[in-house]
Amino acid sequence: MPSLAPRIETVPASGIRRVFEQAAVLQQDGTDVAMLVIGEPDVPVAPHIGEAARRAWSEDRTDYTPNGGIAPLREAIREKLRRENRIEVDVEQIWMTIGATQALFQAMTLVLSPGDEVLVPDPGYTTFTMNAHIIGATPVPYQLSPAHGFEPDLQALEASITERTRAIVVNSPSNPLGSVFGEQTLRDLLALAKRHDLWVISDEVYEYFTYGTRHVSLASLDEDDRVFTAFSLSKTYAMTGVRVGYLVTPKGLGPVMRTTQEAMISCVAEPDQWAALAAIVGDHSAVQDAREHYRANLGIAKEVLDAAGIRYLDPRGAFYLWVDVSHVSQGDVAEWALGFLHRERVAVAPGSAFGRTGEGWIRVCLAATPADLRRGLGALPAPARATV
Repeated sequence: MPSLAPRIETVPASGIRRVFEQAAVLQQDGTDVAMLVIGEPDVPVAPHIGEAARRAWSEDRTDYTPNGGIAPLREAIREKLRRENRIEVDVEQIWMTIGATQALFQAMTLVLSPGDEVLVPDPGYTTFTMNAHIIGATPVPYQLSPAHGFEPDLQALEASITERTRAIVVNSPSNPLGSVFGEQTLRDLLALAKRHDLWVISDEVYEYFTYGTRHVSLASLDEDDRVFTAFSLSKTYAMTGVRVGYLVTPKGLGPVMRTTQEAMISCVAEPDQWAALAAIVGDHSAVQDAREHYRANLGIAKEVLDAAGIRYLDPRGAFYLWVDVSHVSQGDVAEWALGFLHRERVAVAPGSAFGRTGEGWIRVCLAATPADLRRGLGALPAPARATV
C-alpha cells in the first residue's frame, strides 16, 4: 500500500470527539448521559426554514448552481452584511460554503503554502490547527490567558511573528471561551497585521449570540482588503447538519474563488441554499428565543458553579462556559474528562483539546436542558475550602 502524504500524520485528532464518541456509546447502551460536550443547538429549526427545503425538493430544485451560490441568497447576504455587520461588499465577495468549516479551510488554502506559519488562538477552535497541518503550514499559537482577560497579549503576539508568518486567525465570539473582543482590540490586531503585511481570517460563527456587548465584524474596520470572514448558519438557525456557511473575501478574488470552489465542492446543495435564504430573510424570533434560552442556561450554570466555589470565565458570547477544574485534573484534563464521563455520566470537552493554554479547564456547552446542566455541573468536584 502506498504511503500517505507525511503532513497528514501531523494532523492532531479531535480531543472533543474522543469524549463525544465514548459518550455516544454509553447512550446507545441505554445510559443517561448529560451531553455538555458538543456545540450543538438543542432547539429545533424554525418551521419556515424546513418548509423552504421541502419545497425545493418537491419542485425539483436539485441542480448545479453557480459556484458562489444562487443569486437571491447572495443578494440577501449582501444586504444582511450591510445592515447588521456594517460591511459593504459586492456579490462577488460572497461565496456559499459547506458550513464555516469549508470557509475557514478555503481561506487558509488561498493564503498559506507549505512551510508558512499562521497565528492561531490558544485556546482556539480545533480545526484552525488541523487545517494548517493538512495544508503543510505550521500553526503558531498565541495565548488567550486569564492574565490578559482572555484577549491577545499584542506584544507577545507581535514577538511571535517571523518572516514565514502569513496570516492570523481571529475568533470572536470565541469558541471555546465565549469571550468577545472589543473594537479597540480588533483595531489593534488589524494594525499589527498591516505592519507585518499579514492576511486576517476572522471566524464569526457566533455573531448572533452576545450578551451585554456588541459583536464587531473585523471586516467592517478593514481599510486595505486583508480580511477573510467565515460565517455560518449552523449555530444561528440550529442547522448544523444542513452544512451551509459563507466566506466573505477581500475585493478582486472572484476568478480565483470560482476556480478553487469548482475544484473543492463545485457548489453547495441547491435545496440547502433555499433553506438558507428562508433563514436569512425570514422571521428571526426563533434566533432571539434561542439566545434567551442560552442566557437563562448561563444563569443556571453560574448559580451551580458559584455555590461550589468553582472558577469560570463569565462569557459575553457564544453558548459555552469555560470552567477551571485544575484543582482535580492533575495536569491531564483530557484523561480526567474521560474518567468524569464514566464515573458521573457527564460529557464535557477537555480544555487541552483547544490548545496547551486550555490545560486544567473544560468547555461546557450551554445548549442543553436545565436539568442536564444542573446535574452535570453539580457533579463537578468543588475546590478544597481553606480552613482557619
